[in-house]
Amino acid sequence: MIKTGQTNNLKLIRKSPQGYYLDGQGAEDILLPTHYIPHDVHFGESLDVFVYRDSEDRLIATTLEPLAKVGEFACLKVVSTNRFGAFLDWGLPKDLMVPFREQRHKMKEGDCVVVYVYLDENTDRIVASSRLSRWLNQTPITYKTGDRVNVMIVEETSLGFKAIINGQHTGMIYENEVFTAIHIGDKLEASIKKIRDDGKIDLSLQKSIADSVHDVSGVILKELEKAGGFLPFTDKTPAPEIYAHFGVSKKNFKKALGSLYKQRSILLEDDGIRAK
Repeated sequence: MIKTGQTNNLKLIRKSPQGYYLDGQGAEDILLPTHYIPHDVHFGESLDVFVYRDSEDRLIATTLEPLAKVGEFACLKVVSTNRFGAFLDWGLPKDLMVPFREQRHKMKEGDCVVVYVYLDENTDRIVASSRLSRWLNQTPITYKTGDRVNVMIVEETSLGFKAIINGQHTGMIYENEVFTAIHIGDKLEASIKKIRDDGKIDLSLQKSIADSVHDVSGVILKELEKAGGFLPFTDKTPAPEIYAHFGVSKKNFKKALGSLYKQRSILLEDDGIRAK
C-alpha cells in the first residue's frame, strides 16, 4: 500500500512523455518525472521514491529527499503567504502549506518555524502545523534520570528553551544551564535531568555527572600536558570561561578537579592547576 508523505519502494512499469510510471500497488500508477529518473535504472527495477500530491492533487513521486516527512518535526522557512495560509520550503518543488487554523502565531515570509508534518485525513494532502502540543505527550514517559536523548529546540521562553524529546515529549533546558549559543531548530543531544511529579521534564545539555567527570578529567590532563603542566583555571574562574575552554558547566568542572585531586594527579594552587 502506498504511503503518502513517506519513502516507498516502487517498480518502474511504463514510460510516458512526462516520465516513467511506477506501480501504484493497487491504486493509481504514480508518475516519476523524467528529471528525477537515475540514468542507470531499467524497467522492472524498483526505486526508493518520496510520494506526495502535486498542485493538481495527483500522486507524484520524486527521488529528492524532503527536509521532513509525515510524522516528523522540522524547522522550515516561510517562503510565501496568502489568504489560505503560509507556505514553507521543505526541499520539494511544491511548497508545504500551513493552514491558518494550524498556525500558533501568524507566520510571515522569512520566518523560520518549527512545525509537525502530517497527512490531512480528509484531503490526503500533506500539510504542517505549528500547534505542536497536539502532536506531543501522547505516549507514556519511560525515561529515567540520566538517559541520553535527542532533542530539537522549539521555543525560547523566560525560563530557558523548550525542546522536543525524541519526537514525542516536551522538556525544558533552563537558561542558567545554557553555556553556548543555541537556536530554534537546533538538534542536540541532552540528558534527562529530572522528571517532575506533574510529568514535566527537565533537560540538561551536559552528559551525566559520572560521564562528565571522567571526560573532563581526561581533557584537563591533556590540556595540562599541552600547556607544560599548568593551567590558569580554578574553582573561582567564571563559568563562561570554563565552558569556552572545556565545553562543560562549572559544576562538572569542579567535580572533575576534585576527582583528579583525590587521585593525586594534580595540585590545586591559588592561581591555577598544576600537574603532579
